[in-house]
Amino acid sequence: MEVFWFLPTHGDGRHLGTAEQARTVNYGYLKQIAQAADQLGFQGVLLPTGRSCEDAWVVASTLVPVTTKLKFLVAIRPGITSPTAAARMAATFDRLSEGRLLINVVTGGDPDEALGDGVFLTHDERYEVTEEFLQIWREAVAGKAISLNGKHLHVENAKVLYPSVQKPHPPLYFGGSSKVAYGLAARQVDVYLTWGEPPQAVEEKVATVRRMAEEQGRSVRFGIRLHVIVRETEQEAWAAANDLIRYVDDDTIARAQKTFARFDSEGQRRMAELHRGGREKLEVSPNLWAGVGLVRGGAGTALVGDPATVAKRMQEYSDLGIETFILSGYPHLEEAYRVADLLFPHLPLSSKAKKSVGNVTGPFGELVANEHQPRTTAATPVPVQQS
Repeated sequence: MEVFWFLPTHGDGRHLGTAEQARTVNYGYLKQIAQAADQLGFQGVLLPTGRSCEDAWVVASTLVPVTTKLKFLVAIRPGITSPTAAARMAATFDRLSEGRLLINVVTGGDPDEALGDGVFLTHDERYEVTEEFLQIWREAVAGKAISLNGKHLHVENAKVLYPSVQKPHPPLYFGGSSKVAYGLAARQVDVYLTWGEPPQAVEEKVATVRRMAEEQGRSVRFGIRLHVIVRETEQEAWAAANDLIRYVDDDTIARAQKTFARFDSEGQRRMAELHRGGREKLEVSPNLWAGVGLVRGGAGTALVGDPATVAKRMQEYSDLGIETFILSGYPHLEEAYRVADLLFPHLPLSSKAKKSVGNVTGPFGELVANEHQPRTTAATPVPVQQS
């Protein structure tokens, strides 16, 4: 099991749907999150893409020099960027970062945003463009020349003179819930991603894409995108979930859902279907909470619970074939530490951060009475006495 974190280039805070206790997401803050993820043992970070976000390639490029092992899952946008230009960008990033690039293939799901980017294509046509784009991109970034005269894209002798470090190219990640998306995943990508739907729905997706890939003589790995709210007890976790949406009123939900309704994304439709725009039943599967999706586009569900319970739910997804978990939590800096401290010890991670024997002044934790070393085993919390 490998676990990634998330860089919130579209905003962050302690509560959704409000500016209350929101925080400025600037370079210093993003650097803090990236360095925390790097040091805590997250294998990579996902950067969102779209007009509501800072540019993912620029942000990732600035964070490579201040991290050591962390990989960056950065989007390419077929239909917006030339496949050959995108291949040069990817190869350069991969070389200069010494193999720390992962590629997120994003077709886009908001027709209004697409028009602003000069993309006047239907849902299925965007996938046709993506298919041709990836045929060119994969060959070019591997250092091979390619000519293609497709329905949407035409290149002659497209090539990248300095190929990527990772062979044959940086891994391709991709998510989509329509039939045409399944076919694209089976033919073109390395890792198929799903948003956090109930296990039965995820199982059906995995089985479908796996079967279609096998028909192409290929194999595909699988990942899932989820938020997580983990606390020492179930009661604390659910209280934190409710607190996250404490400022979200019915008007805010209605405005958000009206915006999402214009999307032609099957994945977004499935996210909305989980909560149906209301608060009545947000636990859509054991410990799977759809409250985030009331106002947030894209991944709209969170695993909520104590560490052992959240780990159990993740293992249930793992048993279905999920290998990569791309997690996030609000606010992202503090929650990165909380996930690493509470959840990581319960997970069969593919790699773990090595801890040194102590810090600058002594062992882990503050010295008791400036003299005694703190306990190295889990201590039982002492009940607070009421005065």
